[in-house]
Amino acid sequence: MLLNDLTGTQRRQLIDTQQVFATWRAAKAEHDRRFTGGMRWARRGNADYLLRKNGKRETSLGVRSTELEHAYDAFMKGRAENQDRLSHLEKRLDEFAPINVAMGLGRVPAIAADILRSCDDAGLLGQQLFVIGTNALFAYEALAGTFAASELIASGDIDLLYDARQALSFAVVDVRQAGLIGLLQKTDRSFAPVRPRGYRAANRDGYMVDLIRPAPRDAFRDKMPAGLTNLPEDMEGAPIFGLTWLINTQKVEAVAIDERGYPIRIIAIDPRAFALHKAWLSKRPDREPLKTIRDLEQAKAAAAIAVRYLRLPFDSQVLEHSPVLMNRL
Repeated sequence: MLLNDLTGTQRRQLIDTQQVFATWRAAKAEHDRRFTGGMRWARRGNADYLLRKNGKRETSLGVRSTELEHAYDAFMKGRAENQDRLSHLEKRLDEFAPINVAMGLGRVPAIAADILRSCDDAGLLGQQLFVIGTNALFAYEALAGTFAASELIASGDIDLLYDARQALSFAVVDVRQAGLIGLLQKTDRSFAPVRPRGYRAANRDGYMVDLIRPAPRDAFRDKMPAGLTNLPEDMEGAPIFGLTWLINTQKVEAVAIDERGYPIRIIAIDPRAFALHKAWLSKRPDREPLKTIRDLEQAKAAAAIAVRYLRLPFDSQVLEHSPVLMNRL
């Protein structure tokens, strides 16, 4: 069996965890938007000024007035309420974690989950980076309420598809300064590029992160950046033939559970695109023979999820540039 459906109890637990996580994300977004830094009154000469701190910068909002006093009180009250809400929701997620593990819902490897959280926190997930390859199956499982066979999801690496068309936000300061490799090292200090400006990084346990991108039609006229930064120690996406249509295809977002029981947001390519891509890979003469059978089985699992559970048709315009379908024309 390629797929095994969740029980009713597992479904309820997964939904409950996802709902609490969605509420936590909303509260965290509000914190980041409104309550980072702080406010304080400071004496300057003969007057009190309201100062707003954001990062290392502190800006004066003006001399004390009734209006600024109300603003200060509202900020302090709102921040306290937000912190209390976040604390309560985090406690709920902590309570859910061992239950999720005991019920067999923890699927995503801890190291992969940590990497994706770092990418998400940095604002890269779903913008410049998307999950492709075996780890995308965890997103499809969560959307469908089913489990893929264990032999289909075992993996010692994670593949990240790089969309160079999306410029880095100016808010992504850490990535600009340290690159993707710096982000990985926040997750695990032992991560290092296999070679300078290479597409692969590995940690001391041999877990690998591959950064891939579509091969340009004309390498001499390609003006797209090869990596997130130009730092000499950072990673570059490996140009791979046949990925252009995956950059353009629609994406899906799901909340799966990692092996420690905590929710993890995954943004991956459409499961139909995954199925077609894996089927195409399985037929390529340059594909490693050991991988072709697994490619085809993963393609079948993703296709079954797309059609049987998500009711997504394969006769869709979003798939029209697939190499598999193009070769049939």
